[in-house]
Amino acid sequence: MSRKRVLITGAAGFLGSHLCDRFIKEDYHVIGMDNLITGNLKNIEHLFKLENFEFYNHDVSKFVHVAGDLDYILHFASPASPIDYLKIPIQTLKVGSLGTHNLLGLARAKKARMLIASTSEVYGDPLVHPQTEDYWGNVNPIGPRGVYDEAKRFQEAITMAYHTYHEVETRIVRIFNTYGPRMRLNDGRVLPAFIGQALRGEDLTSFGDGTQTRSFCYVSDLVEGIYRLLMSDYAYPVNIGNPVEITINEFAQEIIKLTGSNVKVIFKPLPTDDPKQRKPDITKARELLKWEPKVTREEGLKITYEYFKSLPKEDWDVLPKEFKKNYFFLNECISSRTD
Repeated sequence: MSRKRVLITGAAGFLGSHLCDRFIKEDYHVIGMDNLITGNLKNIEHLFKLENFEFYNHDVSKFVHVAGDLDYILHFASPASPIDYLKIPIQTLKVGSLGTHNLLGLARAKKARMLIASTSEVYGDPLVHPQTEDYWGNVNPIGPRGVYDEAKRFQEAITMAYHTYHEVETRIVRIFNTYGPRMRLNDGRVLPAFIGQALRGEDLTSFGDGTQTRSFCYVSDLVEGIYRLLMSDYAYPVNIGNPVEITINEFAQEIIKLTGSNVKVIFKPLPTDDPKQRKPDITKARELLKWEPKVTREEGLKITYEYFKSLPKEDWDVLPKEFKKNYFFLNECISSRTD
């Protein structure tokens, strides 16, 4: 019997690569796609030797072609860190809009079920706590973070439109803060930032007064939730995250204790529109998917710290990725030519 086939975009990224592993484990034929703008082939190089894995270096905001049948599409292509999407705002908007449109068209043509990676950022800086799926959010559409937040909100809207109008089978996962091996140490998010600073013996930088909250879900728990949602018959958004909440100040102290570092916490101004609180209400996931997180933060942080510590020491000092405007401008010109 032939294997079922799944297309995973953003396959070389943090979450995408773990999803590739999961579907390989479930004996699928996995087609990975990534333009490597923020992804890293090291995350999936262990899969290249497998006969049921193939990879395409492609930007999904341009036309997407996949030969043969497709059973599932998981759209996880997108810059997901503020340090990235503030530098490449137009590409962030395009992968959430044009990319989603292209993949929904592919799903419709192939009669495939499509799951999109939405985010807790659709709630913006929430005025409801914890956040339930029926909360519409508090987002600044023209603020610096709006390119990511609104790309994901549009992504949800067009996905529901394809579901209701074209009867495409769709699933929407709203992902809360997730961590684990294969995160980029320099991606600017609080967990890798704190661990990276601790490894280098630097003081930990907290933005704001440190009283803002986050809730961290270990990657294996998230992947399990995503898999269960994909296999369910529920087409509306579902929060997947760990509801155990912690302040940034408390989290900094956990990292200092974990790493045994003799450092202190320093404070800098809070970035514009940075959410003050984050905590998922996972009632739907518990009821519909029989899912809830299993890995404690203490367990997950130990694994993640060991992963970061095992990286070559030169990787500890790598600065956040820079993107060349001229390169993207040239690509825009090439892709918009009509001759």
